[in-house]
Amino acid sequence: MPMPMVDIVTKGKPKLDDPVFIEGLPGVGNVGKLAVEHLNDELTAKPLAEVYCKDFPPQVFIDPDGTVKLVKNDIRYVKKGTKSGRDLILLTGDYQGLTSAGQYDLVTDVLDLLETHGCKELYTLGGYGLGRMVTEPAVLGAAIDKKSVTRMKKHGVEFREDEPGGGIVGASGLFLGLGKVRGMTGACLMGETSGYLVDPTSAQAVLRVLESLLSLKIDYSRLDDKARDMDKIAQQLKEMERKASERSPDDLRYIG
Repeated sequence: MPMPMVDIVTKGKPKLDDPVFIEGLPGVGNVGKLAVEHLNDELTAKPLAEVYCKDFPPQVFIDPDGTVKLVKNDIRYVKKGTKSGRDLILLTGDYQGLTSAGQYDLVTDVLDLLETHGCKELYTLGGYGLGRMVTEPAVLGAAIDKKSVTRMKKHGVEFREDEPGGGIVGASGLFLGLGKVRGMTGACLMGETSGYLVDPTSAQAVLRVLESLLSLKIDYSRLDDKARDMDKIAQQLKEMERKASERSPDDLRYIG
């Protein structure tokens, strides 16, 4: 049977009460992906659906046991309780779509699924690349409506209203734009990051906003460990750059 452009395979049929959607797909610094993966682990999220798409790269991953699996995105859910003040639907995965048409199809089909669960509130997560190392990242925002802007500011999100307007490329922007057409509300939360490396520190900054916003209880120890590992890598890169800058032209060796 031919595969459709987007194939969403149901894995669970929970009854959700006014759930909040949180997206974190691969992007700048993998900030959003790290954040949602951490939420999945900390909140013990359960499978809701798997998303397959012809616009993903044509490849499979090989598991340690030698078997293969098709690349996909995962949608999971969390029921409100001791660790979350709201029901949640969480999206992360291996890739975003490779083309504009693929991105639109993916986002549209996921929004259709969200509407079947009564979801009206969206938060997309990503990185805001600065091109330099950041030790204490701020969280920048862009929102569907002015009411959301006001609300995000109360939770520490910065809106650079004195700077020229920009754009959000990919799923994080499309979910907001197409969600707005459907009457949804919400915002994109972007952690400042160098953009050079995977950034657990920026992911944690974004999660702390969500923690305040949605009454979450999150343990950050695993992200702290990842941040220390990335700091070591960053220091090694800085040292390599320093040594390279100290070399004289006579130190260079060419093979001709």
